[in-house]
Amino acid sequence: MALPIDFIHRTRALLGDMEYEKLEKALQEETPVSIRTNPQKGMQIAQGEPVAWCETGFYLPERPSFTFDPLFHAGAYYVQEASSMFLEQAIRQSVHQPVVCLDLCAAPGGKSTHLHSLLPEGSVLVSNEVIRSRSYVLAENIRKWGFPASIVTNNDPEEIGALTHLFDVIIADVPCSGEGMFRKDNDSTGEWSVANVELCAARQKRIIHDIWNALKPGGVFVYSTCTYNTEEDEDNIYYIMEELGALPESIPVNPSWDICGALKHDLPVYRFFPHHTKGEGFFLAVLRKAEGEITPLRYRNKAKGKKEKGKNTPDLPKEVMKYLLHDDYTPVWRDTSLYLLPPEVQAIYPLLQEKLHILTAGVEIGELKGKDLIPAQSLALNTRLNRNAFPEVDVDWGQAISYLRKEALVLPEGTPKGYVLLTYRNHPIGFVKNLGHRANNLYPQEWRIRSSYTPEEVKLPE
Repeated sequence: MALPIDFIHRTRALLGDMEYEKLEKALQEETPVSIRTNPQKGMQIAQGEPVAWCETGFYLPERPSFTFDPLFHAGAYYVQEASSMFLEQAIRQSVHQPVVCLDLCAAPGGKSTHLHSLLPEGSVLVSNEVIRSRSYVLAENIRKWGFPASIVTNNDPEEIGALTHLFDVIIADVPCSGEGMFRKDNDSTGEWSVANVELCAARQKRIIHDIWNALKPGGVFVYSTCTYNTEEDEDNIYYIMEELGALPESIPVNPSWDICGALKHDLPVYRFFPHHTKGEGFFLAVLRKAEGEITPLRYRNKAKGKKEKGKNTPDLPKEVMKYLLHDDYTPVWRDTSLYLLPPEVQAIYPLLQEKLHILTAGVEIGELKGKDLIPAQSLALNTRLNRNAFPEVDVDWGQAISYLRKEALVLPEGTPKGYVLLTYRNHPIGFVKNLGHRANNLYPQEWRIRSSYTPEEVKLPE
């Protein structure tokens, strides 16, 4: 891999000759493969090496065929770069009670899925992505992870910033010049320039300014990048402290992790270099907003029982409230799609519905077609699914791949007609409608495996 000349000169000056030579050598080595398991779905990893700073993180000895692993599609684990999993230490240090949390630049979903596994019970997570196409990928990954206390939005940070003092915690993994991803994405070296570094640093400041009003006084702000330069890292942390009055917070770190500190300004920040830690380049800092008076938010509270003009709310099918393990969820119709919202989501949903563009919230239960409520893929993969509500058929690997390609299936003789939950190794993977002689595949068209190639040997995490 050929590194940009300007990057070499700048980074050598930043690190010194000896450290830079070690970094450059590490960038020529193979990228580690790491995953993070879903603690609510019970997947066990026998051969993986633990990621020291993440209880559910593992390095794999080689890269498996994730596309052809039904458990990957079932949300049993997430493929994530190991350094980014250090977010766990920031949350464990700073968050000790239920919160309203925002993951501001959330696509494709690595940090959001991790947050769902970390935040205290009773918390709600709003995952946002400003780019429309990426927001759909984010929503897909959140649905697969299967935690009900979630809302996915597609808004500009400035629009969310208008929600004064709504969030207790904001995670901002801001768009950056991507120096830390050179090894993982060789094409990124051709897109790098000093001008882009300066552009990114300015954009990051604008994002911080846009969103700062939405953080409660005394709230936690986690800033991160996947880059090495100080303009996007220490300089921006110093800027937040000087301009916005934020206070930096330290995170206890085991010395054996070999995480590096600040290269400028003597701040409590955390840097990952591939010649020190097993992972890619990463930078993280935790700041706390100064204490002050909290301004309560208000929204137009539509009178209960009144229907929007020109719209009729469908009747709620009686069996729906038995689909989840909790009965205190609130039903909400979005056109012909039915969602059930846990109490913590319902508490802020009306406000967000008024102010933001919501893609999904709570648990999508199904879509009404005629008098038939077709169960949603989100329901099948949700961790609160009541599996006693549907008959189940456990399929083998070949049948699971056929299902994930959205091909027709034939279920075993004696399988009840109607909606059936398919499982693979006892993990739900989705619904079919069994007609007897065949089963209609209900897997989402946009999620299907598009490759017609089937490998002769499939290596999967185990």
